[in-house]
Amino acid sequence: MSHEGKLFLQKIWWPAFSQFDHLHPEYELLDFRDGKRYLDFAYLRDSIRLAIEIDGFNTHAAGVSRWQFSDQLVRQNHLVIDGWQVLRFSYDDVKDKPRMCIQVLQQFFGARFGSAEAAEINADLILEAEILKYALQLGRPVRPIDIERYLHIGQKRTMKIIQTMLTSNRLVKHGKGEHRVRCYSVNRDKL
Repeated sequence: MSHEGKLFLQKIWWPAFSQFDHLHPEYELLDFRDGKRYLDFAYLRDSIRLAIEIDGFNTHAAGVSRWQFSDQLVRQNHLVIDGWQVLRFSYDDVKDKPRMCIQVLQQFFGARFGSAEAAEINADLILEAEILKYALQLGRPVRPIDIERYLHIGQKRTMKIIQTMLTSNRLVKHGKGEHRVRCYSVNRDKL
């Protein structure tokens, strides 16, 4: 993965969403001439096909020929024709203005998932991030009651979020119990 891509993940995507579900780096596509093209990132979920491009000034503006400039425009037009939505960020903005880039992404997703269900999903993502931070600071396996007290949320919501975190493998069951799990540990491989 490119330096620009890693910087995007570190400064923009992870702080905005705290997970990488549905995000595919260096996504390969066939273009209209049956050649291969690569998107920096593709977000694929339900009916959304979002192409995310991080453009460096030298490779996308200052140092390109007229042919390369035209090719970039044709490439983007074909993405749009094929049903892709495209968000482009300059490398300088990713590096120097991450908050602005985060806001653009949040506006994009807010416009598409702007329902009450989306608000709950976004709130759950924030709670998941808080659970991970809390569990790491705790220094021992975390119990559901610890999470309920720390976040001031009910047992049902706590267990729903824990189940989501188990499914995504961000939390793992702690101990050998099969029938009744009493505590969980952070899966550090998924951080």
